[in-house]
Amino acid sequence: QLSEDVERVSENPAEEGEGDMEVHEDSSSVILPDGELGTTTPSLRFSKTCLKNVFSVILLFIYLLLMAVAVFLVYQTISDFREKLKHPVMSVTYKEVSLYDAPGIAFYPGKARLLSCKHHYYDHIPPLINPGQPGDIECTTQRINYTDPFTNQTMKYALVVQGPRDVKKRELVFLQFHLNETDQDFSAIDYLLFSSFQEFVSSPEKAKFMKDCESSYSSWKFSGGFRTWVKMSLVKTKEEDGSETVEFKQETSVVNYIDQRTEPRSDQLFFVVFEWKDPFIQTVQDIITANPWNMIALLCGIFLALFKAADFAKLSVKWMIKIRRRHLKRTRQVTNHIS
Repeated sequence: QLSEDVERVSENPAEEGEGDMEVHEDSSSVILPDGELGTTTPSLRFSKTCLKNVFSVILLFIYLLLMAVAVFLVYQTISDFREKLKHPVMSVTYKEVSLYDAPGIAFYPGKARLLSCKHHYYDHIPPLINPGQPGDIECTTQRINYTDPFTNQTMKYALVVQGPRDVKKRELVFLQFHLNETDQDFSAIDYLLFSSFQEFVSSPEKAKFMKDCESSYSSWKFSGGFRTWVKMSLVKTKEEDGSETVEFKQETSVVNYIDQRTEPRSDQLFFVVFEWKDPFIQTVQDIITANPWNMIALLCGIFLALFKAADFAKLSVKWMIKIRRRHLKRTRQVTNHIS
């Protein structure tokens, strides 16, 4: 109550004949006789009140400073969140598999002819017995003709071969082509990789499927007179709309083929090997590092601090006004009593 209760001053014996008079005074403002002065003097009471007021003002400025810092933090948090929304971060994850979905390998041999195709394991390719002669074709193949997706006039011939699947056994596919004659200074065969051979087989419109693949995927070449070793890796990319695209990355090494045939030949031999590089499928997607729930929790804490600071500042102002009014009241009471 801080001396707000009003004390009733006992009637002065010298004034009994003049009637009863109630004097409402604060306990600290009662005028005592000369022999009964308390230990607390008016100057000491005033110094305590002044110190309380100064301390209240300092606290008020501290909380105003804290409010300013909280407002700045709110602004900075919202700005950072908007900036992170505009600039997502690329996330790369790797998933290990034991078996891949067999990819499709589309060859565009032109005048070249497929001589042999075999699946081998553990990177072991036995020596060729009759190079340049037809051999066993143990691969699953399909031939298809379709129009060029870029010109819509030229007919293209593609030989589609099922790729390797078992990555633990290091399965590979070894193919041999033969070209008897060419009208160019160099000879090469184009090829295209797509993600699922089974999807191609089950497609009702294979020509349209191949046109879409050629429009979406890159094509590569391997040259005649060399053994080209292709190591593939699969990359899946998740788009913002939830769709998923698949592409291949490959590492190619070329080894010179030493033609040991007895008679000199004018034809060209092509050798190519397809193998998985590793058992990891790489998945790429854009993620937003800004978590809206974290931002909401931070803003709630900041606003709570703002409200508490504002409430404390309001109470501090009321308390100072109250102290000032009490001091003025005491001053008036002392002045009235003396007068």
